[in-house]
Amino acid sequence: MRRERHTKIVATLGPASSTHEAIRQLFLAGADTFRLNFSHGTQEDHAMRLRLIREIESEVGRPIGALLDLQGPKLRLGTFAAGPVALAAGQPFRLQLAPVPGSQEVVQLPHPEIFEALQPGNALLIDDGRVRLRVTRCGADFAETTVETGGKVSDRKGVNVPDCALKLSVLTEKDRRDLAFGLQLGVDWIALSFVQSARDIAALRQLVGPGIGIMAKIEKPAALADIGAIVAAADAIMVARGDLGVEMPPEEVPAIQKRLTRLCREAGKPVVVATQMLDSMVSAPAPTRAEASDVATAVYDGVDAVMLSAESASGSYPVESVQMMARIIRNTEKDRLQRDIMGAVAATRHADAIDAIGAAIRTVADVLPLSACVTYTLSGASALRVAHERPNVPVIGMTPSIETARRLAVVWGVHAVHAADAGNVEEMVSQATDVVRAEGLEPGSRPFAIVAGMPFGTPGSTNLLRIVFPPTDSAH
Repeated sequence: MRRERHTKIVATLGPASSTHEAIRQLFLAGADTFRLNFSHGTQEDHAMRLRLIREIESEVGRPIGALLDLQGPKLRLGTFAAGPVALAAGQPFRLQLAPVPGSQEVVQLPHPEIFEALQPGNALLIDDGRVRLRVTRCGADFAETTVETGGKVSDRKGVNVPDCALKLSVLTEKDRRDLAFGLQLGVDWIALSFVQSARDIAALRQLVGPGIGIMAKIEKPAALADIGAIVAAADAIMVARGDLGVEMPPEEVPAIQKRLTRLCREAGKPVVVATQMLDSMVSAPAPTRAEASDVATAVYDGVDAVMLSAESASGSYPVESVQMMARIIRNTEKDRLQRDIMGAVAATRHADAIDAIGAAIRTVADVLPLSACVTYTLSGASALRVAHERPNVPVIGMTPSIETARRLAVVWGVHAVHAADAGNVEEMVSQATDVVRAEGLEPGSRPFAIVAGMPFGTPGSTNLLRIVFPPTDSAH
């Protein structure tokens, strides 16, 4: 069941993919981690989906990751007394904190934190940026604006404030309930929406404790001002191009994606590129050529995973979307130019044993015809470190922790195997040989490498690199 590719696939589950057979087909098509989007559906819906994921995991004998994506704070307008209104470019429009029947001239905006942060000249975006307002005058409970881009506005449409960092808790009461529910279910990753600073990651870390990966979703301009600290504080980064593309000019998003990918590669943190990757496959059986190129670009840059949203959650072709994404990845990774481009960025190395061994693995893999690199890991750190050297051989992440194995399902190139820890070096070599053979990686004809820590079972003790050569034929 080892994937013939390095870049992983995250697939969102939803109405089109909520049965046992549907989720199984998505996994067989190539999904490595499943996203549970708590912006939609009930807790009971997601509990059912996670139960099915675990059933399929048991059936196929492969660790499968589960990502809980928190909704985050949603800023919305109030309601309009007589239904939708059409705003024309150039007209004045007032937003106010106090309740008011919405009209062509005014509507309630029940978010004091927005008025607290606004300054004249700031932009306000309504309905994913379809309508754009410019603040001309504002106070603690109102904002007078001029419509720059007109359009229809209706009840409870979303509001984006791209020019301000809002004094807003990144975790709403709904998020806290969903988080507690997800932790009880046993999810592997928590995706935190609308991160603005590293403090948001620290606040979530206090609630989840160790053993759960935190993935920071970068979708607000304010996050870019603190991006170094955010990358350092989070366990992984998601380039969430949907809201990011609303709050920033679309022409800036590609460069931001490149910058975030490079920062994560250098820091040795997993990076996931998300949103509209194969969007036309929501309703069509094939993507556009531009979409195929978009996926390939992320693969050329060496991202850890690419993500499907509506394509697999509510589209008409969920399995075909995963199959197509897998084909694009495999084809791109066969291109020799892909390794050259990916190799232009290397993880920053520190003066410690695990980084020295990670660097050595890449050199050894370039010199010897290794069949694989087997990492014995309890926390996942050694497998992660080896993977972020992007060696040109498969990385087998052997771990006695099923939770670690599931988290590694989103990491570039790591084929996680849930197995008992070794008691000594001989047992370690024997177990690794059996796994390499079981995965069809020819341990009898080519050497493979083992990375481990001594003493065994001690997190963070990676200090051993061993090359296992095939037995010599005494007849020759």
